[in-house]
Amino acid sequence: MFLYSLVSGVYAQSKPETYAGQIRQHREEYKAGFLKSPNSPLKTETDVSYLRFYEPDSTYRFEADVRLTPEAEPFDMPTYEGLHKPYVQYAVLTFTHKGKPYQLALFRSLQLMRTPQYRDYLFLPFKDITNGEETYGGGRYLDFKLGDIKNGRLTLDFNKAYNPYCAFSDGYACPVPPRENRLPIAITVGEKNYGKPH
Repeated sequence: MFLYSLVSGVYAQSKPETYAGQIRQHREEYKAGFLKSPNSPLKTETDVSYLRFYEPDSTYRFEADVRLTPEAEPFDMPTYEGLHKPYVQYAVLTFTHKGKPYQLALFRSLQLMRTPQYRDYLFLPFKDITNGEETYGGGRYLDFKLGDIKNGRLTLDFNKAYNPYCAFSDGYACPVPPRENRLPIAITVGEKNYGKPH
């Protein structure tokens, strides 16, 4: 589930000149990640060929203001499998879209904080009004690292929004986006519904 975090450094090494090219290369790395992960719900090139995306659109890339929330208490985030995973809110992001301000909460996994590989991992699950129509009904995710926050700002690029593993197969404990991360707008970029039923 953490594919974007894992490959973020890969595509940056040979960065295409255009923004759309960067996003397309990012998606190729994302697709390749499914075939490399032993826990992946997509096992073959055919499975991966059913992944669907909106066209890249840089107007859904924002420089969000970051307000850290060190006073936040740990809590159990429910999953669609009926389980719970321990998280703590790390920050609140504020961005403006078409002249209106919106906020999203950024979380840190208490489990992953104990794993060196993912110690600096930050997680942003969200929903928007495309869910259940053009995109997965359970919402989509974005991944970040602590170092992505610079001078109180974070690049929030919805073109990199991806589906949880639950969108492809049953049996995965995918966190449910909290109420505060349900946007009343359509985010028409990032990953769409998987093109094959499961």
